[in-house]
Amino acid sequence: MQTNNKYSLFPEIEPYQHGMLTVDSIHTVYWEQSGNPDGVPVVFLHGGPGAGSTPAHRRLFDPSFYRIIIFDQRGSGRSKPLGEIRNNTTPLLIDDLELLRAHLNIKKWLVFGGSWGSTLALAYGEAHPDRCLGFILRGIFLCRKQEIDWFLYGLKHFFPEAWQTFVSLLEITERTDILAAYYKRLKNTDPAIHMPAARAWSTYEGSCSTLLPSRETVDYFAGDTVALGLARMEAHYFSHNIFLPENALLDNVYKLHGIPATIVQGRYDAVCPIISADDLHHAWPQAEYIIIDDAGHSVWEPGILSKLIEATQQYKQILR
Repeated sequence: MQTNNKYSLFPEIEPYQHGMLTVDSIHTVYWEQSGNPDGVPVVFLHGGPGAGSTPAHRRLFDPSFYRIIIFDQRGSGRSKPLGEIRNNTTPLLIDDLELLRAHLNIKKWLVFGGSWGSTLALAYGEAHPDRCLGFILRGIFLCRKQEIDWFLYGLKHFFPEAWQTFVSLLEITERTDILAAYYKRLKNTDPAIHMPAARAWSTYEGSCSTLLPSRETVDYFAGDTVALGLARMEAHYFSHNIFLPENALLDNVYKLHGIPATIVQGRYDAVCPIISADDLHHAWPQAEYIIIDDAGHSVWEPGILSKLIEATQQYKQILR
Protein backbone atom coordinates (compact mmCIF):
# COMPACT_ATOMS: atom_id res chain seq x y z
CA MET A 1 0.00 0.00 0.00
CA GLN A 2 1.23 3.53 -0.73
CA THR A 3 -0.15 6.84 0.49
CA ASN A 4 3.10 8.79 1.06
CA ASN A 5 3.20 11.21 -1.87
CA LYS A 6 6.91 12.04 -1.89
CA TYR A 7 7.44 11.98 -5.65
CA SER A 8 6.34 14.84 -7.89
CA LEU A 9 6.47 15.71 -11.57
CA PHE A 10 9.77 16.50 -13.22
CA PRO A 11 10.23 20.05 -14.62
CA GLU A 12 8.55 21.04 -17.87
CA ILE A 13 10.51 20.16 -21.02
CA GLU A 14 10.05 20.57 -24.75
CA PRO A 15 10.54 17.81 -27.34
CA TYR A 16 13.86 17.74 -29.14
CA GLN A 17 12.15 16.08 -32.10
CA HIS A 18 8.60 15.57 -33.30
CA GLY A 19 6.82 14.56 -36.46
CA MET A 20 3.87 12.95 -38.20
CA LEU A 21 4.16 9.29 -39.22
CA THR A 22 1.96 8.09 -42.07
CA VAL A 23 0.68 4.65 -41.05
CA ASP A 24 -1.78 4.00 -43.89
CA SER A 25 -3.76 5.80 -46.59
CA ILE A 26 -6.07 7.38 -43.99
CA HIS A 27 -4.13 7.94 -40.75
CA THR A 28 -1.11 10.04 -39.82
CA VAL A 29 0.13 9.70 -36.25
CA TYR A 30 1.76 12.45 -34.19
CA TRP A 31 4.91 11.51 -32.26
CA GLU A 32 7.56 13.30 -30.24
CA GLN A 33 10.80 12.62 -28.37
CA SER A 34 12.08 14.47 -25.31
CA GLY A 35 14.62 13.91 -22.57
CA ASN A 36 17.95 12.17 -23.21
CA PRO A 37 18.46 11.16 -26.88
CA ASP A 38 20.91 8.48 -25.68
CA GLY A 39 18.78 7.37 -22.73
CA VAL A 40 16.66 4.30 -22.11
CA PRO A 41 13.60 4.50 -24.41
CA VAL A 42 10.18 4.66 -22.74
CA VAL A 43 6.94 4.86 -24.71
CA PHE A 44 3.88 6.49 -23.14
CA LEU A 45 0.49 5.04 -24.12
CA HIS A 46 -2.40 7.40 -23.44
CA GLY A 47 -5.85 6.43 -22.27
CA GLY A 48 -9.26 6.41 -23.83
CA PRO A 49 -8.90 5.05 -26.42
CA GLY A 50 -8.95 8.46 -28.03
CA ALA A 51 -7.92 10.74 -25.14
CA GLY A 52 -4.58 11.80 -26.64
CA SER A 53 -1.44 12.87 -24.79
CA THR A 54 -0.45 16.15 -23.14
CA PRO A 55 2.88 17.92 -22.44
CA ALA A 56 2.47 17.00 -18.75
CA HIS A 57 2.96 13.32 -19.61
CA ARG A 58 6.62 14.03 -20.43
CA ARG A 59 7.09 15.02 -16.80
CA LEU A 60 6.51 11.50 -15.47
CA PHE A 61 10.06 10.53 -16.46
CA ASP A 62 13.54 11.72 -15.49
CA PRO A 63 14.66 13.52 -18.68
CA SER A 64 18.33 12.99 -17.87
CA PHE A 65 17.87 9.20 -17.97
CA TYR A 66 14.96 8.43 -20.29
CA ARG A 67 14.44 8.92 -24.00
CA ILE A 68 10.75 9.79 -23.73
CA ILE A 69 8.53 8.82 -26.68
CA ILE A 70 4.98 10.11 -26.66
CA PHE A 71 2.48 9.73 -29.48
CA ASP A 72 -1.21 10.15 -30.16
CA GLN A 73 -2.96 6.98 -31.31
CA ARG A 74 -5.08 6.86 -34.47
CA GLY A 75 -7.94 9.34 -34.36
CA SER A 76 -6.64 11.00 -31.17
CA GLY A 77 -5.09 14.29 -30.13
CA ARG A 78 -2.78 15.71 -32.79
CA SER A 79 -3.04 12.67 -35.06
CA LYS A 80 -5.02 13.11 -38.26
CA PRO A 81 -7.88 12.82 -38.95
CA LEU A 82 -9.29 13.41 -35.46
CA GLY A 83 -12.02 10.97 -34.48
CA GLU A 84 -11.55 8.75 -37.54
CA ILE A 85 -12.84 5.23 -36.88
CA ARG A 86 -12.05 3.70 -40.27
CA ASN A 87 -8.96 1.45 -40.11
CA ASN A 88 -8.93 1.85 -36.34
CA THR A 89 -8.51 -1.42 -34.42
CA THR A 90 -6.30 -2.75 -31.65
CA PRO A 91 -4.16 -4.88 -34.03
CA LEU A 92 -3.57 -1.78 -36.16
CA LEU A 93 -2.53 0.24 -33.09
CA ILE A 94 -0.06 -2.53 -32.28
CA ASP A 95 1.28 -2.28 -35.84
CA ASP A 96 1.62 1.50 -35.41
CA LEU A 97 3.76 0.99 -32.32
CA GLU A 98 6.06 -1.32 -34.21
CA LEU A 99 6.22 1.11 -37.13
CA LEU A 100 7.10 3.96 -34.78
CA ARG A 101 9.70 1.87 -32.94
CA ALA A 102 11.40 0.99 -36.23
CA HIS A 103 11.11 4.58 -37.47
CA LEU A 104 12.96 5.79 -34.36
CA ASN A 105 15.51 2.95 -34.60
CA ILE A 106 14.68 1.60 -31.13
CA LYS A 107 15.42 -2.03 -30.35
CA LYS A 108 13.47 -2.28 -27.08
CA TRP A 109 11.56 0.13 -24.87
CA LEU A 110 9.91 0.40 -21.47
CA VAL A 111 6.12 0.48 -21.95
CA PHE A 112 4.10 2.84 -19.74
CA GLY A 113 0.30 2.96 -19.96
CA GLY A 114 -2.76 3.76 -17.89
CA SER A 115 -6.44 2.91 -18.32
CA TRP A 116 -6.82 2.12 -22.05
CA GLY A 117 -3.06 2.63 -22.18
CA SER A 118 -2.72 -0.45 -19.95
CA THR A 119 -4.97 -2.37 -22.36
CA LEU A 120 -2.85 -1.44 -25.35
CA ALA A 121 0.36 -2.07 -23.41
CA LEU A 122 -0.75 -5.63 -22.63
CA ALA A 123 -1.93 -6.26 -26.19
CA TYR A 124 1.32 -4.91 -27.63
CA GLY A 125 3.48 -6.77 -25.15
CA GLU A 126 1.73 -10.07 -25.81
CA ALA A 127 2.25 -9.57 -29.55
CA HIS A 128 5.88 -8.42 -29.22
CA PRO A 129 7.30 -9.44 -25.83
CA ASP A 130 10.83 -9.36 -27.24
CA ARG A 131 10.50 -5.58 -27.77
CA CYS A 132 9.60 -4.77 -24.15
CA LEU A 133 12.10 -3.87 -21.42
CA GLY A 134 9.35 -3.72 -18.81
CA PHE A 135 5.87 -2.42 -18.03
CA ILE A 136 4.51 0.28 -15.73
CA LEU A 137 0.71 0.04 -15.79
CA ARG A 138 -2.02 2.03 -14.04
CA GLY A 139 -5.81 1.81 -13.72
CA ILE A 140 -6.10 -1.59 -15.35
CA PHE A 141 -8.72 -1.98 -18.07
CA LEU A 142 -9.10 -5.36 -19.79
CA CYS A 143 -12.11 -4.24 -21.87
CA ARG A 144 -14.21 -7.29 -20.99
CA LYS A 145 -17.97 -7.10 -21.38
CA GLN A 146 -18.42 -6.82 -17.63
CA GLU A 147 -16.14 -3.76 -17.55
CA ILE A 148 -17.95 -2.06 -20.44
CA ASP A 149 -21.32 -2.76 -18.83
CA TRP A 150 -20.01 -1.33 -15.56
CA PHE A 151 -18.96 1.90 -17.28
CA LEU A 152 -22.31 2.28 -19.03
CA TYR A 153 -24.64 1.16 -16.23
CA GLY A 154 -22.85 0.26 -12.99
CA LEU A 155 -21.29 3.67 -12.38
CA LYS A 156 -24.72 5.08 -11.59
CA HIS A 157 -24.50 3.38 -8.18
CA PHE A 158 -21.61 5.69 -7.22
CA PHE A 159 -22.18 8.70 -9.49
CA PRO A 160 -25.95 8.86 -10.01
CA GLU A 161 -25.96 12.57 -10.86
CA ALA A 162 -23.29 12.16 -13.53
CA TRP A 163 -25.05 9.09 -14.94
CA GLN A 164 -28.42 10.85 -15.12
CA THR A 165 -26.80 13.70 -17.05
CA PHE A 166 -25.09 11.15 -19.30
CA VAL A 167 -28.32 9.38 -20.27
CA SER A 168 -30.42 12.54 -20.43
CA LEU A 169 -29.29 12.97 -24.03
CA LEU A 170 -31.07 9.73 -24.95
CA GLU A 171 -34.70 8.83 -25.36
CA ILE A 172 -36.09 6.61 -22.60
CA THR A 173 -36.41 3.73 -25.05
CA GLU A 174 -32.70 4.03 -25.97
CA ARG A 175 -31.40 3.64 -22.43
CA THR A 176 -31.55 -0.15 -22.51
CA ASP A 177 -28.70 -0.02 -25.05
CA ILE A 178 -26.71 3.09 -24.20
CA LEU A 179 -23.72 2.04 -26.26
CA ALA A 180 -25.66 1.59 -29.50
CA ALA A 181 -27.53 4.87 -29.02
CA TYR A 182 -24.35 6.85 -28.39
CA TYR A 183 -22.37 5.12 -31.12
CA LYS A 184 -25.06 6.03 -33.66
CA ARG A 185 -24.83 9.70 -32.67
CA LEU A 186 -21.05 9.75 -32.46
CA LYS A 187 -20.67 8.27 -35.95
CA ASN A 188 -22.95 10.94 -37.43
CA THR A 189 -20.98 13.36 -39.62
CA ASP A 190 -22.99 16.38 -38.45
CA PRO A 191 -21.19 18.21 -35.59
CA ALA A 192 -24.56 19.38 -34.30
CA ILE A 193 -25.31 15.71 -33.56
CA HIS A 194 -21.95 14.18 -32.70
CA MET A 195 -20.42 16.98 -30.58
CA PRO A 196 -23.16 17.14 -27.90
CA ALA A 197 -22.92 13.35 -27.63
CA ALA A 198 -19.13 13.51 -27.43
CA ARG A 199 -19.15 16.13 -24.67
CA ALA A 200 -21.79 14.23 -22.69
CA TRP A 201 -19.84 10.96 -22.89
CA SER A 202 -16.48 12.52 -22.14
CA THR A 203 -17.62 14.70 -19.23
CA TYR A 204 -19.38 11.67 -17.74
CA GLU A 205 -16.06 9.83 -17.67
CA GLY A 206 -14.20 12.88 -16.36
CA SER A 207 -16.75 13.37 -13.58
CA CYS A 208 -16.18 9.80 -12.36
CA SER A 209 -12.39 9.73 -12.67
CA THR A 210 -11.28 11.29 -9.39
CA LEU A 211 -11.84 10.35 -5.77
CA LEU A 212 -12.85 13.92 -4.95
CA PRO A 213 -14.64 16.27 -7.36
CA SER A 214 -12.26 18.00 -9.78
CA ARG A 215 -13.56 20.84 -11.94
CA GLU A 216 -10.21 20.94 -13.74
CA THR A 217 -10.54 17.28 -14.76
CA VAL A 218 -14.09 17.71 -16.02
CA ASP A 219 -13.16 20.84 -17.98
CA TYR A 220 -10.28 18.97 -19.64
CA PHE A 221 -12.57 16.13 -20.69
CA ALA A 222 -15.09 18.66 -22.03
CA GLY A 223 -12.62 20.17 -24.53
CA ASP A 224 -13.57 19.55 -28.16
CA THR A 225 -10.47 17.57 -29.19
CA VAL A 226 -10.47 15.31 -26.14
CA ALA A 227 -14.26 14.86 -26.17
CA LEU A 228 -14.54 13.88 -29.82
CA GLY A 229 -11.48 11.61 -29.86
CA LEU A 230 -12.31 9.91 -26.58
CA ALA A 231 -16.07 9.44 -26.98
CA ARG A 232 -16.08 8.31 -30.60
CA MET A 233 -13.11 6.00 -30.15
CA GLU A 234 -14.37 4.47 -26.90
CA ALA A 235 -17.80 3.80 -28.39
CA HIS A 236 -16.12 2.33 -31.48
CA TYR A 237 -13.81 0.01 -29.55
CA PHE A 238 -16.45 -0.97 -26.99
CA SER A 239 -18.89 -1.82 -29.79
CA HIS A 240 -16.34 -4.22 -31.27
CA ASN A 241 -14.95 -5.76 -28.04
CA ILE A 242 -11.62 -4.00 -28.78
CA PHE A 243 -11.20 -6.22 -31.85
CA LEU A 244 -9.70 -9.05 -29.76
CA PRO A 245 -11.13 -12.36 -28.55
CA GLU A 246 -12.89 -12.24 -25.19
CA ASN A 247 -10.40 -12.49 -22.31
CA ALA A 248 -7.46 -12.49 -24.74
CA LEU A 249 -5.34 -10.20 -22.57
CA LEU A 250 -5.53 -12.45 -19.50
CA ASP A 251 -5.25 -15.65 -21.54
CA ASN A 252 -1.97 -14.50 -23.07
CA VAL A 253 -0.34 -12.65 -20.19
CA TYR A 254 1.86 -15.69 -19.54
CA LYS A 255 4.00 -14.40 -22.42
CA LEU A 256 5.04 -11.47 -20.18
CA HIS A 257 5.93 -13.42 -17.04
CA GLY A 258 9.66 -12.99 -17.53
CA ILE A 259 9.53 -9.21 -18.03
CA PRO A 260 9.69 -6.70 -15.13
CA ALA A 261 6.30 -5.12 -14.41
CA THR A 262 4.62 -2.79 -11.95
CA ILE A 263 0.84 -2.40 -11.60
CA VAL A 264 -0.52 0.66 -9.77
CA GLN A 265 -4.24 0.73 -8.97
CA GLY A 266 -6.48 3.15 -7.08
CA ARG A 267 -8.61 1.37 -4.49
CA TYR A 268 -11.62 3.54 -5.35
CA ASP A 269 -11.17 3.61 -9.11
CA ALA A 270 -14.79 3.75 -10.27
CA VAL A 271 -14.05 3.92 -14.01
CA CYS A 272 -11.82 0.83 -14.03
CA PRO A 273 -12.71 -1.04 -10.81
CA ILE A 274 -9.95 -2.77 -8.90
CA ILE A 275 -11.24 -6.26 -9.71
CA SER A 276 -9.59 -6.03 -13.14
CA ALA A 277 -6.22 -5.21 -11.61
CA ASP A 278 -6.73 -8.04 -9.14
CA ASP A 279 -7.52 -10.46 -11.97
CA LEU A 280 -4.41 -9.33 -13.81
CA HIS A 281 -2.30 -9.71 -10.67
CA HIS A 282 -3.46 -13.31 -10.22
CA ALA A 283 -2.67 -14.08 -13.86
CA TRP A 284 0.68 -12.29 -13.58
CA PRO A 285 1.93 -12.88 -10.03
CA GLN A 286 5.48 -11.92 -10.98
CA ALA A 287 4.38 -8.29 -11.47
CA GLU A 288 4.69 -5.88 -8.54
CA TYR A 289 1.15 -4.92 -7.50
CA ILE A 290 0.54 -1.68 -5.61
CA ILE A 291 -2.87 -0.50 -4.37
CA ILE A 292 -3.29 3.19 -3.57
CA ASP A 293 -5.88 3.27 -0.81
CA ASP A 294 -6.85 6.94 -1.17
CA ALA A 295 -7.22 7.27 -4.95
CA GLY A 296 -9.66 6.91 -7.81
CA HIS A 297 -8.85 6.48 -11.49
CA SER A 298 -6.97 9.56 -12.68
CA VAL A 299 -3.23 9.50 -13.23
CA TRP A 300 -3.15 12.90 -11.48
CA GLU A 301 -4.46 11.53 -8.16
CA PRO A 302 -1.59 12.42 -5.77
CA GLY A 303 -0.95 8.88 -4.52
CA ILE A 304 -1.06 7.35 -7.98
CA LEU A 305 1.14 10.03 -9.52
CA SER A 306 3.73 9.70 -6.76
CA LYS A 307 3.89 5.91 -7.04
CA LEU A 308 4.15 5.97 -10.84
CA ILE A 309 7.06 8.39 -10.71
CA GLU A 310 8.66 6.30 -7.98
CA ALA A 311 8.33 3.30 -10.31
CA THR A 312 10.00 5.15 -13.19
CA GLN A 313 12.83 5.98 -10.78
CA GLN A 314 13.15 2.36 -9.63
CA TYR A 315 13.31 1.16 -13.22
CA LYS A 316 16.40 3.30 -13.70
CA GLN A 317 18.21 0.76 -11.52
CA ILE A 318 16.63 -2.22 -13.28
CA LEU A 319 17.36 -0.98 -16.78
CA ARG A 320 20.68 0.79 -16.24
